[in-house]
Amino acid sequence: MPDQEQRVVKPGDYGKNFSLKDQNDVTFDLLENMGRRVLLSFHPLAWTAFCADQMTSLERNVETFESLKTVAVGISVDSVPCKKAWADHLSIEETRLLCDFWPHGKVSQLYGLFRETNGFSERANVVVDETMQVLFVKVYPVHSVPDIDEVIAFLKSL
Repeated sequence: MPDQEQRVVKPGDYGKNFSLKDQNDVTFDLLENMGRRVLLSFHPLAWTAFCADQMTSLERNVETFESLKTVAVGISVDSVPCKKAWADHLSIEETRLLCDFWPHGKVSQLYGLFRETNGFSERANVVVDETMQVLFVKVYPVHSVPDIDEVIAFLKSL
């Protein structure tokens, strides 16, 4: 679970804006994505099996997310060069993998998902709507792969 001193974001909260570089060194800004939903898929670290499965599930469902007016992004504390090599290794071409590298874990901290004792984020999915209101939050065991079908079913229910 998240460290006790931080509060995990909850449905109904306002999503905090942020800007992060992706694996291609292009800035992603949450506020610039108003007008569509955003799935923030937090994962602890690149180059791990569970995280790879989580990110490739986003890539496999790009068209589904587009049909639901949602953009899905991965977020971890890894650097741009690390994320670039990993995305290439996984053949991720359309999903943006965001680098919460410096200040270290700043975005996962904003959302109450930073594991201070480990130096990385929880494994979690957060859906922010077109007006930046948080609609969905689920924290998963670190050694698991989130059920992307659960998130897609939630988006379809809206």
